[in-house]
Amino acid sequence: MKHPLPPLNALRAFESAARNGSYVGAADELGVSPAAVSQQVKNLEDFLGKRLFRRYNNRIALTDAGQTIYSGASDALQSISALTEQVVSGRARSRLVISSVPSMAERWVAPQLALYRQKAPNLRFELRSEEDLVDFTRHEIDLRLSYGLNHYPDMVSVPLMQDEVVPMCSPDYAARNADAVRLGLSAVPDDDLIHTNWGPSFISHPTWQLWLAAAGDRVPDETLGYRVGSSSLALDLALRGVGVALGQRHMGSDDLAAGRLITIDERPLALGHPYCLVYPPAKARKAGLIDLVNWLKTLR
Repeated sequence: MKHPLPPLNALRAFESAARNGSYVGAADELGVSPAAVSQQVKNLEDFLGKRLFRRYNNRIALTDAGQTIYSGASDALQSISALTEQVVSGRARSRLVISSVPSMAERWVAPQLALYRQKAPNLRFELRSEEDLVDFTRHEIDLRLSYGLNHYPDMVSVPLMQDEVVPMCSPDYAARNADAVRLGLSAVPDDDLIHTNWGPSFISHPTWQLWLAAAGDRVPDETLGYRVGSSSLALDLALRGVGVALGQRHMGSDDLAAGRLITIDERPLALGHPYCLVYPPAKARKAGLIDLVNWLKTLR
């Protein structure tokens, strides 16, 4: 059965214009004039019988048909590019663009990728640290570690782990505050608590107020202690003996295993949502991606 293919130059011009948001940006990228890009897009519209852009003076916006074509075209062109790179280089080497929520990028994803390279030495990757939401197509992302399952309904989402927090401190802090280890959080003053503020987009993150309430302890004075803007920074302060943080087990796993951090109470408080791996359906064909996903799933 013969499968009709659109003119590839026209498809490339359309994909570039959609990704750059203008004919001028596409022209700069492709080394042609904006008029040439416009003509190629028109050729593709004529071939498909669909209007792909709405035009507003010098701006363009994808139509519904354009968005559908763009998603598939971008994945297809990336696959062709990756295949060409492998053939030309003569080596089956794959580069994955991996995006992650910031604290997990540094404390969990990077160490796991370093470990995975022992299993897949030909893998090359670009690791990006960025908050949800991300644009997979525009930024050419292959795999995303996301907090929560509902950010990307059109993507494949694989639940990875439901992390939890426990009180953590450094051995130095414990040595200076022996009662904290012997008696637990009841012996830790409010002035030594490290509070993590995830920002205005989150209402389900664990707090000292929630943990202490669940433990039947006290209501902490939020005006005391320390306040930081990420889970990673909270662990950094705890590592330096500043105070006690509600540390995520997965995020602090290396420091706990090495004895750089210790827990002073084993009662956990679960995060409000699981972490998950997210990727576009078309990316499943990209070399190395599914193998990496399956390996990360074993680390739950």
